[in-house]
Amino acid sequence: MAVVLDDHLVTLTCDNCGDTVAGPRTPSDAEVVWPLVSEHGWSGSPLADGPHRCGHCTQLGPAAAGAPGGILGIEHLGAVTVVTVAGDVDLDTGETLGMALGHAADMGGHVLVDLGRTDLLDSTALGLLVRAHRGAAERGALLCVVSTSPLIRQVLQVTRLDEVFPVADNRADALARLQSRPAAAGTSQ
Repeated sequence: MAVVLDDHLVTLTCDNCGDTVAGPRTPSDAEVVWPLVSEHGWSGSPLADGPHRCGHCTQLGPAAAGAPGGILGIEHLGAVTVVTVAGDVDLDTGETLGMALGHAADMGGHVLVDLGRTDLLDSTALGLLVRAHRGAAERGALLCVVSTSPLIRQVLQVTRLDEVFPVADNRADALARLQSRPAAAGTSQ
């Protein structure tokens, strides 16, 4: 939870992805941030102590470990936005991944898709990854995938997608690779 209150301005930070929004401070009660939350389509507590989620993260639904095709989180780490996925991603759950990748693109910079808790991707998910890769390349950024699943790694090899975007064994290696490469100007918030 991050709410910055100054004399005339309130700044909210999404507890899920780190996106921010600012607006005028309500003069009647320093702890009430509901006007800003509701005006921008955010969800969460009407009070400054949170939690608060931006409109994109609200649409993704609650983060729940082990939820089929669920997005466990979106984190903005400087020039890298990390989308952590859990469960199978297929035709029924691909829309959630698509929204998360769209939000990561909106955040700017490189995109890391952590599939460490995923064992199955269908053609829908592969198409979403290719589109996200193209979008990142157009912004001068990279998309990198983390996968420990032998099946997913095999699918990425057979489809030659491992030659299109980097595939890492773990999150730390992927982050180091992306953070060592500067994103093009204007791609990071």
